[in-house]
Amino acid sequence: MEITIKPAEKIEGQTRVPGDPAIAQRALLFSSLTEDKVEIDGFPETEDTMAALHCLRELGGEVTRSGGKLKVKGKGLRGFTEPENVLDAGNSQTTAQLLAGLLAGQPFCATLTGNSSLKRQSMKNVTGPLMQMGASIDGRHNGELLPLYIRGYDLLPINYTLPVANAQLKSVLLTAALYSRGISELTDPYKTEDHTERALHYLGAGITRLGKCYIGLEGAVRLKGERFFIPGDISKAAYLIVAATLALRGELYLQDVGINPSRTAFLQVLELMGAKIQKINEREENCEPVADLLVKGGRSLKGTEISAAMLPRLSDELPALIVAALFARGDTLMRGISALMPEKLNRLQNLFLELRRMGAQFTELKNGLIIRGDAKLDGAQCESHSDPSVSMALATAALFAGSPSVICGAEAVQASFPGFFDEMNKLAS
Repeated sequence: MEITIKPAEKIEGQTRVPGDPAIAQRALLFSSLTEDKVEIDGFPETEDTMAALHCLRELGGEVTRSGGKLKVKGKGLRGFTEPENVLDAGNSQTTAQLLAGLLAGQPFCATLTGNSSLKRQSMKNVTGPLMQMGASIDGRHNGELLPLYIRGYDLLPINYTLPVANAQLKSVLLTAALYSRGISELTDPYKTEDHTERALHYLGAGITRLGKCYIGLEGAVRLKGERFFIPGDISKAAYLIVAATLALRGELYLQDVGINPSRTAFLQVLELMGAKIQKINEREENCEPVADLLVKGGRSLKGTEISAAMLPRLSDELPALIVAALFARGDTLMRGISALMPEKLNRLQNLFLELRRMGAQFTELKNGLIIRGDAKLDGAQCESHSDPSVSMALATAALFAGSPSVICGAEAVQASFPGFFDEMNKLAS
């Protein structure tokens, strides 16, 4: 599918982006571990979240949809049943990893797989600690690659320090720790995303924090809950926020956006560059910070420097931030690029390739990147590389090019942000 993006001078209007899939998948999984009926409001229907829902039903989970909301009848920690079919996580690494943590504590066997892309991604960092806790796991390449065959067990608690900034690994171990006999202790020196800790605390798990990097979780605790509200995904809002910031005129009002401190480095960098972003109606929903965001146009950004320490907290929003930096006054320096995960590096390389077709300039350093500001982009025909983030970043940049641009493979966005192009056109009209 090809989409034509015309230049715009104004971004104006009010909207809401789809719910955050990272929060949604955890809300779905942990609600099923309660002994209550839990309502989930704002659950996004993406490929990843629907894969999680399908796998949960294969395990005997009872989930229905009513009036745009999910109703989850909790099974308790031990209420799942051995699946008759292979559990297919599709392309969702989050689903595969969280399910591995869940299955490690079940008293039955299950086989977990994914699509061809997911089968190439290593699960070693997850399976190693789970086997240390007592789970029996086998699979391709000595249990490193999907499909995985998991035989659950009454697990042992674990004392573990994250070797890299990996919030999903932390979430896997916290999920498995619910099935342990004792208190597991995790150290997170990287201060990674804490959606799992917040969801478990909301449901009454015995979870504690000492300082900024230590987490303790007591196993075999009964979880209780009534309702989850899924805030809008800041990673998807990023493209609309950048578009509104770069527009010469207009205001954008985004409702119900998640502003978890572990996810808002993007906003901090934009504000450092001079963006005018106001938080309104700040509150908490199921222990997650939420606010409405008012973004004013005017294109008043200036280049900045982004440290290697901050980069891991920006990885999902980097494509949007790179577009913002192109139109800033002066250059922007990003350090520590080489430390990003391979799939994130590949995404950036594809984005650089396409933005260069429009006239963007980048200087790649040994362990960094200079984004040349004051860009004067021209319309071009670009390729999405089947990546929703690349598609949305190209569309955002195309709004401020000198002539219309065509994005090929634009259907990739549907897997992440259905209706993105319609929303962008409405705000730019």
